[in-house]
Amino acid sequence: MIAPELEAIGWLSSAEPIALASLRGKVVLIHAFQMLCPGCVQHGIPQTKKIFEEFDPSKVAVIGLHTVFEHHAVMGRDALEVFAYEYRLNFPIGIDKPNEHHVIPHTMMTYQMQGTPTTILIDKTGHLRMHKFGHVTDFVLGYSIGTLLAEETDDEAKLTSSSQQEGRKNLQSNTCGPDECAV
Repeated sequence: MIAPELEAIGWLSSAEPIALASLRGKVVLIHAFQMLCPGCVQHGIPQTKKIFEEFDPSKVAVIGLHTVFEHHAVMGRDALEVFAYEYRLNFPIGIDKPNEHHVIPHTMMTYQMQGTPTTILIDKTGHLRMHKFGHVTDFVLGYSIGTLLAEETDDEAKLTSSSQQEGRKNLQSNTCGPDECAV
């Protein structure tokens, strides 16, 4: 399944809105959180910061999604900006679009999240590959990202196949004659 676009009403640490389609070719980690969620603050936010700091941004995109389904009055944009500053969150954070008909915001509803923290991984072709409510261990998340990075897309497979064919041609043209072997 192609991962649905995020429905954000604003962004922190990003001059422009982020479209998931624009991130094709990268593995995408989305960390859905609330500021007042103990599991988010204790595990999810530090883990997301580590991923953002350790992985090459040309290969792994890290996005936070502030998705508020409770305590709406105290979790607005101003509070989120202070939270992001205090916790030194430098990765882009989208603010999930509130739902005028329900307490669950739009992206949270679209992805059928059960709560926060929620970890979402999207592969290089834009397909949803992990959707996990609750704490994901560093090992499992790192392994999952590494596995997705190692997967070849169709375009990468064509490039690999083309260079392998070129290599075979070079080997075939550099063959040995009866008296010598040319390079």
